[in-house]
Amino acid sequence: MVRPTVRAYAARAAGSPLEPFTYDEPDLGAGEVRVAVTHCGLCFTDVHAIDDDFGVFSFPLVPGHEVVGRVTEMGAGVSALAVGDVVGIGWQGRSCGGCEWCREGDDHLCRAIAECGTWTPYGGFSAAVVVDGRFAHPIPPGMTSESAAVLMCAGTAVYPPLRRWAEGRRVGVVGIGGLGHLAIQFAHALGGDVTAISTSPEKEEEARRLGADHFLVSTDPAAMSRAEFGFDVLLCTAHGDLDWAALLMSLTKNGRVVLAAFSPLDLGVGGIPGSSGPLVDLVVHQLSITGSFLGSPADVREMLAFAQEHEIAPWVETMPMERVNEAIERLRSGRVRYRIVLTNE
Repeated sequence: MVRPTVRAYAARAAGSPLEPFTYDEPDLGAGEVRVAVTHCGLCFTDVHAIDDDFGVFSFPLVPGHEVVGRVTEMGAGVSALAVGDVVGIGWQGRSCGGCEWCREGDDHLCRAIAECGTWTPYGGFSAAVVVDGRFAHPIPPGMTSESAAVLMCAGTAVYPPLRRWAEGRRVGVVGIGGLGHLAIQFAHALGGDVTAISTSPEKEEEARRLGADHFLVSTDPAAMSRAEFGFDVLLCTAHGDLDWAALLMSLTKNGRVVLAAFSPLDLGVGGIPGSSGPLVDLVVHQLSITGSFLGSPADVREMLAFAQEHEIAPWVETMPMERVNEAIERLRSGRVRYRIVLTNE
């Protein structure tokens, strides 16, 4: 019997452009679902994957982990979904189910997380994906598929830490991009006093339209000095180099930095750029630096419901899937405001 094939776009080697690629449709295991992809957002983590920045990817690689589509087939034991359901799938497509974190419901902290990405075996820049049904989340009625696609990763990255540490607090959102423009909206809806912090003064008007109460240019020393001890929480969504000494000084005592992106914060030998000053500030001001990775399945469902209730939506441009390399180049060069979603016909 000839196996059906799936059309996709893959990087054949680290750093290479994506090429048309086909693979045999994988069989479904118990608990798995097959989803026909209609929309897939482009995230900077896809660029990290294509470049193999973390050394955990194998090639050929089909990236894509902000997926929305329709369930077309279900494996044994799937009861919470039905064929035809519109679902969203994020970075995580499965978990080991047996480690202490999975047993507690914190599947996003699974010990085997490196093997649990949606791109295993192949990701969302394709006609279909296969994931564990527990990680295929029904999309709320009335939410557009392009919005839902972005929320599956970017929304999941920023909502749980904001809900946990920033509700009703003085919040600085560092970096106004794919994650940051959503973080401003969530922080505003959670009752925070929200400051957008950016190296780009021209983003002020957009940041205020998104719900920011204040705007701070992080490369302006005078403005940063006036902001000292001004924030309870800094949510960092930026990928570029940052003045960590100034940012840490903007936190009040007992303040917290939350890293929601793979930000270039180096606390290795020699400390952070800027000598020992920031490290001293961590102690003297009793500051905390916290990472926040994805969210549990329960967090994802809560985030989707909260976004729908408060009319939170990403700013999205759609492009056909066959223009994926053009979309990646625009993302690499910082020419996206604020998210591209690829569509299949």
